[in-house]
Amino acid sequence: MMLNFKKSSIFTRNAGADDMPPEPEAQGGILAVWGSPGSGKTTTAIKIAKHLADQKRNTVLVLCDMTAPMLPCICPPSELECDHSLGSILAAAHVSEPLIKHNLVTLKKHSHLTILGMKKGENEYTYPPYSEVQAKELLDGLREIAPFIVVDCGSYIANDILSAVALMEADSVIRLSNADLKSVSYFSSQLPLLRDGKWDADKQYKVASNVKPWQAGEQIGQALGAVAFTLSYSRELEDQYLAGNLLADLALKDSRPFRREIEKIAKEVFGCLRKRSAP
Repeated sequence: MMLNFKKSSIFTRNAGADDMPPEPEAQGGILAVWGSPGSGKTTTAIKIAKHLADQKRNTVLVLCDMTAPMLPCICPPSELECDHSLGSILAAAHVSEPLIKHNLVTLKKHSHLTILGMKKGENEYTYPPYSEVQAKELLDGLREIAPFIVVDCGSYIANDILSAVALMEADSVIRLSNADLKSVSYFSSQLPLLRDGKWDADKQYKVASNVKPWQAGEQIGQALGAVAFTLSYSRELEDQYLAGNLLADLALKDSRPFRREIEKIAKEVFGCLRKRSAP
């Protein structure tokens, strides 16, 4: 039975026509979105989460960054129905489902999407230190709360426990990279930190991001090797990012290739088909 994320009846059973059950081929799970600085990983994570929610699939978006909290940057503050922080969860000695549910941020315009993130002005020292225990309890709890979890991992995983644990525990990982030497250098430095039995190369998808029209496939291949997906640069998307309005719909022709690739990623990772028509 699906959980309803609407504020008036958060996490209550709802058999209304507006909350159709997911199609059987949608398998759910945790997707970790990771990438080099400036690769658009947060934007991509938000758009994947929004795509799922638009299909009436209950989704939690986790924004891990404590250096530059992204919760204030993705939509106007007036669209948020409450004011909670990811830090309040991780500061607990034990992370329980009720604690997670209490701190989920709901949205006025997106009844199937909730968000966890740090609030404006907070940083990693706002709350007491946490450990892998709390990070794993959070992810395990989220699996019980919602079928779809998208985790926007920080780039600097050496000092970011939640991101590192998410990369290990996720069912799938997409690795975003710009087609440039800085991104190549980033992964050559960061990937050795994840050499572990749980770091499963088979669950990873390499994604070329911010690809400009003049960047040929050959150039991308030379920089990144084989990639599973290619996310094209979109001016409309950049304008949304700069305006802090990433939960808005993309509608212009220039963003069509990006939108199609987000659909492909969701289908590959979660088994989700394109948006269904209303009943």
